[in-house]
Amino acid sequence: MNEPQRPGRTFVFALALTALVTPLAVHLFFPVIPAVKVALGLTDAHAQLTFSIALFGMAFATLFYGALSDRYGRRPVLLSGLTLFLFGSAVSAFAETANALVLGRFVQAIGAGCAMTLVRAIARDAFRAEQLIKAIAYLTMFGTLGPMVSPVIGGLLIDTLGWRSVFGFSLIAGSVITLIAYLVMRETHPVANRSKTQESIVQSYVALFSRLRFNAFVFQTGFNTGAFMVMAVAAASLMTELLHRPATEFGLYFLLFPLGFFTGNFISTRLGGRVSTETMVLAGSLMAMVAVVAQVVVLSSGWVMPLAFFLPGTFITMAQGISMPFGQAAAMAEIPRFAGTAAGIGVFMQNFCAAVSTQVYGLLADGTPRPMMVMAVLCSVLTLVFGAIPYLLKRVAAASPPA
Repeated sequence: MNEPQRPGRTFVFALALTALVTPLAVHLFFPVIPAVKVALGLTDAHAQLTFSIALFGMAFATLFYGALSDRYGRRPVLLSGLTLFLFGSAVSAFAETANALVLGRFVQAIGAGCAMTLVRAIARDAFRAEQLIKAIAYLTMFGTLGPMVSPVIGGLLIDTLGWRSVFGFSLIAGSVITLIAYLVMRETHPVANRSKTQESIVQSYVALFSRLRFNAFVFQTGFNTGAFMVMAVAAASLMTELLHRPATEFGLYFLLFPLGFFTGNFISTRLGGRVSTETMVLAGSLMAMVAVVAQVVVLSSGWVMPLAFFLPGTFITMAQGISMPFGQAAAMAEIPRFAGTAAGIGVFMQNFCAAVSTQVYGLLADGTPRPMMVMAVLCSVLTLVFGAIPYLLKRVAAASPPA
């Protein structure tokens, strides 16, 4: 088998740009939720559906993108997903009813589901094993620029041009990314390297989910993401409805979230190869738990202010940045021939846990921070439980006498 071609700077830049499609479908929409609620006369739960439907669609789409890319190659699957994203953005921009907006968001998210799944799979193809954790961390750091600026851009667009302009921006930015991907992205998973077995997609899922370590890594990432998403969507509503702050101010405060994620990823790049995967995942899980407990104490004491929402969330995203690159690389390494499928499952868990958590929050929302605190505590407890499993398995294995 030939050694894979070393990825050049243009290829890496195109790969990093592709990661920006996810925040165009998710983070750009945060400040839109209160505006859509008012414009279309929606309830809290229905308004939340316009957000969570995207996470559900993205979650299930990632399962198929990963498995299809293992069998048919990364490039054609990636370009197909990007095309769907553009179509969904156009439908959302011209939606006249809540149902039409939900449909457009669903299609947009199905397309966006290709981004992080295939970025991770392509990175695994293109980089050597010892470079993979750092590669994922650096790509995620670049992708952090999207979540960092998206809510600010969204808030400015809403305050100046109205909520529909947000989808127009998604359409324009997505078109540029799609064109660059078409011109630059080469196929990294050639026919000779694809699975030649008769194993079905279901069998690949069964093989992966039969491994406790794999389950622990993907569920830890999923529930950590769920805690962050609950804080983010709750902050968007509470800033507008409880504290009466403009959408632009929310976008500026939101900068703290990706800043925390960026910092966590920077730590990962410094420690990659020197600290074990199990230790880093557990450290991130503990940090998330401490951040949520601190937020509960502050808000329960009556200190309801913007920083009470955003500062704990900053440490939760830092926890993600610390643990996620290690957990992702370990999950894809469990069964190497199913790396794309494993990447898809990892992204699925992130989006599915976030979708369930935010929709439950929407059902519980009562205009106070209490429902946010309940959901964030639940997600952080589960994050810690799953984050501790690989560490405990390693300790047990080290204590057991060799056979």
